Formats: sequence, C-alpha cells, structure tokens
Amino acid sequence: IMGLECAGEIAAVGSDVERWQVGDRVCALLSGGGYAEYAVAPMGSVLPVPAGLSFVQAAALPEVFATAWLNLFIEAGLQPGEKVVLHAGASGVGTAGIQLCKSFGNPCFVTAGNDEKIVACIALGATAGSNRNEGSFLEKAVAFAGAAGVDVILDPVGGTYLEDNLKLLGMNGRLVLIGLMGGSKSEIELAMLMMKRLRVIGSTLRARPIAEKAQVMGQLEERVWPKIATGEIQAIIDTVYDIKDINKAHDQVASDTTLGKVVLAVIAA
Repeated sequence: IMGLECAGEIAAVGSDVERWQVGDRVCALLSGGGYAEYAVAPMGSVLPVPAGLSFVQAAALPEVFATAWLNLFIEAGLQPGEKVVLHAGASGVGTAGIQLCKSFGNPCFVTAGNDEKIVACIALGATAGSNRNEGSFLEKAVAFAGAAGVDVILDPVGGTYLEDNLKLLGMNGRLVLIGLMGGSKSEIELAMLMMKRLRVIGSTLRARPIAEKAQVMGQLEERVWPKIATGEIQAIIDTVYDIKDINKAHDQVASDTTLGKVVLAVIAA
C-alpha cells in the first residue's frame, strides 16, 4: 500500500508504548501504508499534530520535513549562514527546505519548472531561482553564490545536473542526492572533487532503520514543530482530494503543476 505519511487519531497502542494514548491527535512517518483508513507506525515515528493544525495540514508534514531536515542538517551538516541550492524547489521537500533555510539563517536558491513556481518559492523565502525549462541553472546560481560558490546542494534530479552541481559548489561543498529523476549515470571530473574537497552524499529516508528515523523525528519535534505551531513554518498544500479520487490526485502530481503537497483525505478533517 502506498503512502509514506499520515495524520489522524490514535485507535490503539502497543503494550510497550508509554508516550501515546488512544485518542491522541498525531501525524506519522511511514514506510508505506498511508493510503488507508488505518495505519501502523513505530512509536518513534509519531509526532503530535502541531497546535492549531487540522489533520489535513498535519498529514503534509512528516515525510517532507523529515527528508529536508535529514539531508540538510544531518547529512550535509548545514551551518548558519551557509548558502544552499534546492532543486525542485516547488515540491513538497523543496517548499519544506526553503522554509527551513529561511528560519535557520541560510540563503537559498531554487530551480523549478516555471516562472510562477519560482515566484512562489521566493515568496516562501528563497533568494532567487531558475526556470529549468529555460536552460542551465548554472549562470543564475553562480550570480546568487558569488565567487565562493554554494555550500550545500539538495538534489532529487541526479545525472543531468551532476556536472553543473559540482561546478557550483565551493570549497568543502556537499552535494546530497535524494533522487534520480534526471538519470542514474553521469561522468564527473574527479580532480574537481579533490581540489575543492567536495563530498557527494547519497541518501534515502524510507529504508533507514527505525532508530535513525526516530532520531530525525525527535530533532523535528524539538527544532521545527514549535515554529510550525507559531505559523513561522507552514504545511504547503496545493490540493486536497477525497481518497476515492486517488487517480485524479496521481494525475495532478504527474502533471508537474503542483506547489507543495497533494493530500488525500480519508475522513473530514
């Protein structure tokens, strides 16, 4: 069953679960099974619904913010003031990443599929952006980065972006690959990695051990959830569909026209 995140009311808890009780309003990171009326999640993958949020809003949080936090702040070790490039900036992970960068003091540059998405990303907190359908992002990204280059790139594209990504990174830069939408093969100039002391990091969230996911979720609850409760960081939702309209939802995602998340509602939120 598909679905990597959900939100709802706890219906039952395991015998060794101490924190949660039946009736608690929660959202959860899943390994699958979210397209359902009931889902099962490990205790450490569950977080409270932030104050003031509906289940629909909360369902748009766990996977995208866990992915963005894991890869920017844990894998890449992002430090305050470092410059970031977020490819697919209008995606769920991208819109989460933009808000995290803004909140934690990191200027960011985005790529997206049209000018309207770039404008929306800048409204969320990005400094500048590039329309991927108008050629390489490199020139505009270099203008954003300056002579020193950028420090971290979060990339779900892969192959077709690799060469320009490495050119854009500055000394000790980190490229975190989280997807292969642009292919899984590419040639690189290894001397550039050596001379600039670059790191290329491959990363996935879904296959990580439960304990590692719990670590990520714990950091989110401590560092990010309070910002969501105050409205500083928000769930960015494009469209909400009844789960009976799942095919329409998938068609919209495939159309590459969305900003943020598409959410399936099983019951009224």
